[in-house]
Amino acid sequence: MGAETQEEGLTFRVSDLKQYFFCPRIVYYHQCLPKVRPTTFKMQMGTEEGRAEHAREQRRSLRAYGLRRGERFFDVALYSERLGLRGRLDMAIRTDDNAEGAMEAIPVDYKLTPGRIVTHFALQVVAYGMLLEEAWGIPSRRGFLYLIPSRRARQIDLTPDLRDRVRRAVEAMRDIALYERMPAPPKKRGKCVICEFRRFCNDVV
Repeated sequence: MGAETQEEGLTFRVSDLKQYFFCPRIVYYHQCLPKVRPTTFKMQMGTEEGRAEHAREQRRSLRAYGLRRGERFFDVALYSERLGLRGRLDMAIRTDDNAEGAMEAIPVDYKLTPGRIVTHFALQVVAYGMLLEEAWGIPSRRGFLYLIPSRRARQIDLTPDLRDRVRRAVEAMRDIALYERMPAPPKKRGKCVICEFRRFCNDVV
């Protein structure tokens, strides 16, 4: 099958962005060698905690997000052929509770991390916001990472720079998938120690 044919309808999960920025080789394994993908305890815990958080969220006000009013939607399926992305967002908020009084779409992504926000988590929120804009036809200017252990919400602004980083990452992942090119290993080899795909790489210690 040629690259042009494969490219039609090729989309990536929003979670692939996190993997790409951790190590591009993980995207290679997911796309080109999908049968070797392991399921880790951490992945299972994240799924279970996300479901439990949905139930808790329905009992809370929107105060954690600095909002007085808004409509919440849970486990929102999103897809965009134009962006080349798909995913299931933990929660989306539709609200006009802002300085302009204009309707906006706010993505909320639950995380088990205790506090420090790394770039790839922020980019996931940005990607979900871009998908929401297309699906709902209203702007998404900000989103939130909800940190389950500390019960805190951290705002992520959908800046032009972060949106561009998402687009460039998708293009790089498309290149990996279409041409089955294994990327170089990460420069910081400490990542390899905790990577579930380490045993498939024969050029890292």
